[in-house]
Amino acid sequence: MWDVSETVPRIRTEVQVMFFDTDCGGVVHNIAYLRFIETARTLLAEELGLALAEMVKTQRYPVVVRAEIDYRSPAKLADQLVVEGWLDQVTRARFWCGFKIIRPQDNALIVECRQMLALVQMPGGKLLRLPDDWDKYRNQNADARVAAAVITGRRGS
Repeated sequence: MWDVSETVPRIRTEVQVMFFDTDCGGVVHNIAYLRFIETARTLLAEELGLALAEMVKTQRYPVVVRAEIDYRSPAKLADQLVVEGWLDQVTRARFWCGFKIIRPQDNALIVECRQMLALVQMPGGKLLRLPDDWDKYRNQNADARVAAAVITGRRGS
């Protein structure tokens, strides 16, 4: 397992909270945050060389295997939000993306999210190794960080 280097792709996109994102009190539904993150993850995939048109052609898709999300503060109807995403960690067959949603108006942290993904070949759903050119995202010093995490009791995902 490798943590990624500082030169990994990052994306930033803006979204405005609409009526369909909220409940009757004007507060954003939890599922709407996942939709905002889905958009950001699609943009991040493009940056990582996983273009939508190419996915359709090759039938190779990144699929979410695990999602962890922490709701920190509520967003409300008409809020302008910023969603940031980045490649967080890479193994041979899985990768993790990190996301955060903030409200720039008051710099409030709304959501933090981490997702584990795998690349699969459809239609059979066969697990694939990540492309060789993703080696550029791996940090050679990560082994020391992984060892330190084991010693301190923190588990890598």
